[in-house]
Amino acid sequence: MLQNLMSKTKKLLLIDVDCGTDDAQAIMMAIAAPNVTILGITCVGGNTALDNVCKNVLRVLKVCGRSDIPVYRGASTSILGDRRNASYFHGVDGLGDVPDLDAPGVECIQKEHAVDAMRRLACQYPSQISLVATGPLTNLAMAVRMDPTFPEKLRCLYIMGGNMESRGNTTACGEFNFLADPEAAYIVLNDFHCKTYIATWEHSCRHKLSWEWYDQWLNVGTKKANFMKEIYAHSLQYSRSEKELKVLVGGPGFVSCDSYAMAAAIDETTVTDVIECAVTVEISGKFTRGMMVLDIIDELKKKNKAFVMSGCDMEKFKALMESSVK
Repeated sequence: MLQNLMSKTKKLLLIDVDCGTDDAQAIMMAIAAPNVTILGITCVGGNTALDNVCKNVLRVLKVCGRSDIPVYRGASTSILGDRRNASYFHGVDGLGDVPDLDAPGVECIQKEHAVDAMRRLACQYPSQISLVATGPLTNLAMAVRMDPTFPEKLRCLYIMGGNMESRGNTTACGEFNFLADPEAAYIVLNDFHCKTYIATWEHSCRHKLSWEWYDQWLNVGTKKANFMKEIYAHSLQYSRSEKELKVLVGGPGFVSCDSYAMAAAIDETTVTDVIECAVTVEISGKFTRGMMVLDIIDELKKKNKAFVMSGCDMEKFKALMESSVK
């Protein structure tokens, strides 16, 4: 009875992360949202090694005073066994290589595998869970392969990943999350038939925040703001560099990629415009492996269409970001 009442009064989120700095921000945003209940956080290798991902999530939860949220260990490599990381940007440990002697240990991780937890929770809360995926989609692909009905049991899927104009941030045409496991991204975009929103690399860059806003955001003196400032210090040397300006779409500014998908899951009205079309992923191209393909002309004849975000209410987005560090 209590579970049913909870599910009717709050949005239920299941969050799948490869916890780097922007994943940490997205988790903090969800924790701060009063209309949200986080059922669990599942971990996948990506920005950093899986052990680091698990430890990072525990660190974020501790800072937020929410160590009660269960954390599950998932896939450590892509479906094909490849490993790709973004340590140059997020730091080797994924959180800017800032030491924490009091960080929770891996013994705090649940024994149940992430994919099993996903499937169990989807059965426990049918058509109620919004799944937010901010890393490589390996865990999601494994879940649908183990249970083809898994997507049908979700309320909605929110993805940060891919691109909509063939612009890459890791290769010429590849965004990191999709490129880290193109086969998984292909499976998810083709086999998940639930309502799906995608925050692409270009969308994130086009709705960046000014550096003036960023400095004010993290200079409020709270424990959460100080934590965020510390873990972002490493990546800022790239984010504010001339080299990074060439990668970003639309010039300088702060980009917290994963937060756009999370904001949409928390408040759908943050999304002001979408491109509704079928999508898939290139898995064999020499230069385009991992690139998301938007089927604007309906060549694929797919019934299920995705909602590729193209507009964002920045005032609402800023408010969610600001609440995360209070």
